[in-house]
Amino acid sequence: MNIKIDHQIMELVKRLDTSKTLEQDEIWFEIKKKEIDVPYYFLNAYPLFKKWQGRIHLVFSCIKHARISENAFQLGILALNDKASLVRYRAAALLAYSLREDAIPYLQKNLLHKDLQTAKDSERAIQAIQQKNHHIFMKNRADRWIVNEEDAETKK
Repeated sequence: MNIKIDHQIMELVKRLDTSKTLEQDEIWFEIKKKEIDVPYYFLNAYPLFKKWQGRIHLVFSCIKHARISENAFQLGILALNDKASLVRYRAAALLAYSLREDAIPYLQKNLLHKDLQTAKDSERAIQAIQQKNHHIFMKNRADRWIVNEEDAETKK
């Protein structure tokens, strides 16, 4: 599906490229009021972002869409190669939540990453996908990982 980019919305999204959390929260509040395909805009904005905090926001905000949006999934794939460890972590989380087996080859590329935490995050994401249980990604961090309301009712 090819959606035409609304340049006013894209300009609003690009304002998320900041290290100021309060500013991001205000902009995110404005974006959520609009009925747009958030993963589509975030995927298109990602390569333009300079601040790791902004890139984290893009990826984190798309985790809940990972099972239903190809754009969210592709953002996760793209962000696996980010220069910032925390962005790679959120990318692995997004892919783990997607439970899509086609993410595994991309995650496997990070198993030998020079950043040990990135390698561990990728390993946990692969385990979550293989076992069809996204909660595994949060092993040693939380018992359960609730992204969407239905996650509270299931173990997957």
